[in-house]
Amino acid sequence: MAGFVIWTMIFLVLLGIGIWAWKSDKAVGFYTGTKPPEVTDVRKYNHSVAVLWFSYAGLFELLGLPFLFQKQNAPGFMWSIAGVPVITIALLIAYSRILHRYERNKKDDQGNSGWKSSKQEEKI
Repeated sequence: MAGFVIWTMIFLVLLGIGIWAWKSDKAVGFYTGTKPPEVTDVRKYNHSVAVLWFSYAGLFELLGLPFLFQKQNAPGFMWSIAGVPVITIALLIAYSRILHRYERNKKDDQGNSGWKSSKQEEKI
């Protein structure tokens, strides 16, 4: 039972991150120590990131259900332990898709995307 209470406290923190992302007026950062990306539509980006956090928190709490119903050291805990890395990897993949959808293209002074085509290299 104590394990489930701790698990639920972590769920509430993840849920709080989602609520904060939903209500934020500025683009929210995802990775620690990096600046938030420049996005085309801040509101849609933040809502997408918030839904991502809500989904992750919900799946995280579902993985914690064995802590509520099973006795200590039951084999069902392996699903919880193995499931967290799986949903975390899915979280990172989903975020990279969200970022790709909303990230503003960085263009140089000439209007190019920063990558030189083979024809541009020939002219140089």
